[in-house]
Amino acid sequence: MLHYQIEFDDYKQHLIHVTLRFLANPSQVLWIPTWIPGSYLVREFAKHIESVKAYDEAGRNLTITKFEKNKWRLHNTDHELITVEYDVYAYDLSVRGAYVDQQRLYVNPACVCLGLEAQENVACEIEVFVPEALKHFSIATGLKAKSLVAGRHTLYAKDYMQLIDSPFELAAQDRFIFNVENIPHEFVISGKHTTNLTRLQQDIEKICRTEIQMFGSAPFQNYVFMTIATGNSYGGLEHPNSTSLITPRDDLPKINEPEEPSAAYQRFLGLCSHEYFHSWLVKFIRPENFANYDLNKEGYTSLLWIFEGFTSYYDDLILLRSGVISQDSYLKLLKAQIDRYLQNPGRYIQSVTESSFDTWIKFYRPDENTNNAGTSYYNKGALVALCLDLSLRNHGSSLDAVMRCLYENAQQGKQVNEKTIFELCQKLTDEDWTERLSFLIHTTEELPIEALLSSVGLSYQLEAEKSLPFGMKTIEKSEGVVVQQVRRNSAAAQAGLSAHDVIIAIDGIKATDQKLISYSQQQETLEMHVFRRDELLCLSIEGQKVDLNTVELTVVDEQKVKSWLS
Repeated sequence: MLHYQIEFDDYKQHLIHVTLRFLANPSQVLWIPTWIPGSYLVREFAKHIESVKAYDEAGRNLTITKFEKNKWRLHNTDHELITVEYDVYAYDLSVRGAYVDQQRLYVNPACVCLGLEAQENVACEIEVFVPEALKHFSIATGLKAKSLVAGRHTLYAKDYMQLIDSPFELAAQDRFIFNVENIPHEFVISGKHTTNLTRLQQDIEKICRTEIQMFGSAPFQNYVFMTIATGNSYGGLEHPNSTSLITPRDDLPKINEPEEPSAAYQRFLGLCSHEYFHSWLVKFIRPENFANYDLNKEGYTSLLWIFEGFTSYYDDLILLRSGVISQDSYLKLLKAQIDRYLQNPGRYIQSVTESSFDTWIKFYRPDENTNNAGTSYYNKGALVALCLDLSLRNHGSSLDAVMRCLYENAQQGKQVNEKTIFELCQKLTDEDWTERLSFLIHTTEELPIEALLSSVGLSYQLEAEKSLPFGMKTIEKSEGVVVQQVRRNSAAAQAGLSAHDVIIAIDGIKATDQKLISYSQQQETLEMHVFRRDELLCLSIEGQKVDLNTVELTVVDEQKVKSWLS
């Protein structure tokens, strides 16, 4: 058994001290992941590892050298009991890193706990020591835990891969416990908040029950929601039997939360629904090359349109099916999903499979060109799921049936490859889906959303909600109107405007957002004065506005709509 001792005595300086004891192999290599499962970006966790030292059983210093960016080697060891000590800088208030201060001790072991090469299958024991001043903190984790005395906790992981995919938090926490389908669940909230815990428990229980019943069983024996309430941060990361969530405190339910959840509370419930659904889809049902992660380098897949896209389709649908939100609220969420798709010109440039493959270099690194050149496997993937679900229903099946088949396959050890969805659709309908499904995922043609929604009793009408003046997205600041994005081939692009330019005047008049809107509607050539960095430019620009399309969804056949959504 590997033994980790984790101490937080220097929490005010955001440092974690780790002591690792183990029996070493000859020339033992230690390593830290470069990325964390579920978040597809090389994050270089080794950059936060400091002062690595090694000792033998007698306390003598041993030579330990770093030979790759995330790997260290011990020399001349052979089944000796070795101690390695190091510090980790932990000040990443997100669901992907580690964070310690006087209010919260949060550890993602993927960026804190060194692993031993060729010993990744060895069981791990983690002793956590909390400073005296913070002994009132409670602990939350999906790992098996024992807490015999205040401020000292012992956690257990069956192997290193379970350890690095099981975060834990120590903080002043509010919590509630409930059972769904005979599975114990725990919901924990830290940070300042005034949450209506009774209402939250009522809604979360419904969501969990609906998802378990959809699949028929759960791939976990217990589950923990870990939530930190903040001012405006938002996000989530899935783990096999837990999730870490970060949310604006205003998204949590209020004491007087209306029966129909507010838009803010719906957003939080959607986040919970999304991450919980991942326990099946991506943690248990995986791309074939994710069956065993290689955390030293990127793991490429073109299938995230399934794992994130399908999950994004179901996260809102589950809210409706569970009775947490009404049909009207669900259709508003669906409309917002379609609007995001319609307002993304990059959908004509990049397919959803290309978007999936490029996640390592694009999704987590958006810039001023992202909307022009790329599409989101979350957003378009959700609408591909919608199209596939409605198409399957027109042929006597459903996406629910596909999901249950994926789950059954995973229970038999069969994971997902490029052909899996094609094969399952054919199996369920006795028809060849190659052409239809390839159109949805491999091309940049417009998705057939309108025709498919019509088949289930919804009318679909495009409208122009608002316009981008000259084809630019801007924000008004004291120094002028700052350009944030420029639509490709727009009047702004043709004039030579670029992101980060500061527009100070148009046609000799001080620039404001409202002036830009007004002048963009004039069919004439205008003079625009712009600062690029510290240089003044004078540009000629043609009047133009670029409409941002939105969709209006109207129920025309209530029975058909209910049949689809039930």
